[in-house]
Amino acid sequence: MTEQNDVLYSDADLEARLVQWLPHQRWFAAKGHTITGVRVLLRQPLAEEPGFGADHLLVAVMFDSTPEQIYQVPLGYRAHLPEDLAPWTVAAPDGTAADAVFVYDGLRDQEVIGLYANSLARSGTRGRVELRTVPGAVIEPGMRGRALSAEQSNTSVVLGEQLLLKMFRRITLGINPDVELHLALAEVGSRSVAPIRAWIEADIDGVRTTLAMVQDFAANSADGWSMALGSVRDLLIEGDLRADEIGTDFAGEAHRMGAAVAEVHAHLLEGLGASERPASDLAAGMVRRLDAAAAEVDELAAFVPDVQALFEEVAALGPVAVQRVHGDLHLGQVLRTPERWLLIDFEGEPAKPLTERRHPDTPLRDVAGMLRSFDYAAHHSVREREPEGVATQREFRAGEWAQRNSGAFCDGYAAASGFDPREFGALLRAYEVDKAVYEVVYEARNRPSWLRLPLNAIRRLARP
Repeated sequence: MTEQNDVLYSDADLEARLVQWLPHQRWFAAKGHTITGVRVLLRQPLAEEPGFGADHLLVAVMFDSTPEQIYQVPLGYRAHLPEDLAPWTVAAPDGTAADAVFVYDGLRDQEVIGLYANSLARSGTRGRVELRTVPGAVIEPGMRGRALSAEQSNTSVVLGEQLLLKMFRRITLGINPDVELHLALAEVGSRSVAPIRAWIEADIDGVRTTLAMVQDFAANSADGWSMALGSVRDLLIEGDLRADEIGTDFAGEAHRMGAAVAEVHAHLLEGLGASERPASDLAAGMVRRLDAAAAEVDELAAFVPDVQALFEEVAALGPVAVQRVHGDLHLGQVLRTPERWLLIDFEGEPAKPLTERRHPDTPLRDVAGMLRSFDYAAHHSVREREPEGVATQREFRAGEWAQRNSGAFCDGYAAASGFDPREFGALLRAYEVDKAVYEVVYEARNRPSWLRLPLNAIRRLARP
């Protein structure tokens, strides 16, 4: 079938169809920008059978107003498409010879997923694609898979209910920090992450580049965001009870979560070491992001003088100890298993260049990310139900929940690490504000009705 695909769907055919298909995928990172062209960078055949085929595809996407981006689009080909694959169609027959087969997102097809599982079990090289296994790891052939639906920026597939294959959708040339940091944490025996078992890479434009990774699947786990929302929901329903009086009080879990984050920071320090950066360098990056955000979101202008004053205070602090950190930590990046909390997704903020994501930073960036996430979780239900601008008892109680759980998280972090992040007052507040500035831009682009939440945080943090 692969030979037939080469006739029926040339690179040019696929490029033209992907121009229309890509903007509708939720992992597509350039929504709002017009695609001017798509170019195939890598097309590795995976199967060639009668009525069925598959390609591993990487494409460069060009735009009218933003730099080129690279995306990974595993494709399946079928002469007859099962109903459950219809929503993932890239191209469908229209009665002409050139459209004799369906083209679809291969990661939604168990048969295509099985091709990846078997290739990982064999390891080795397929054309320009190399499958690498951690020494001692064994991946069994024949595992069936199912794609998870919760992710925004990547696609993860559960293999045999044992392993998780994460396919990075937007590709940045170089080694992905998710693989790099998981390998470092494995070296020091960290138990607060799911062990990495394998990864997939390829040579793209002369650069060794990560395409995917495989790690243990955390079965019977719940993500921190869902658990936190449940706790807030129950608190707001029980109008006469305090947060510590409801059965789903989250403070104990927040404390254990803080300890897990501190342990991962300690393991990253052990495995990759530390250095120093002038606080003025950290503050300069914050100022650049503030200026860019203020130029895009008018509502931010009123807060700029106070935020600049806070960043100037940070710039005067002198050298600051830095190390590798998670870089994009929030409640959605932690899983509660029956035994412990696990940290996941060490890619860093996807919007940042890879070199910036790999820069050492202070652990306070991760702490600040979690504190902002507690604030979001607390006000999530309130923002859905309350009129904008109305100070309600529900909002007050949500704020108390955020304070209680932020405090418990910091207590847990301090107990495990020996230092309390709250002692770094101005620097921690600056990281929280920097994260809130990022949130302002995100909300302005995607959920304008939520813009008040990060703006309120900036008001509170920049004017203590």
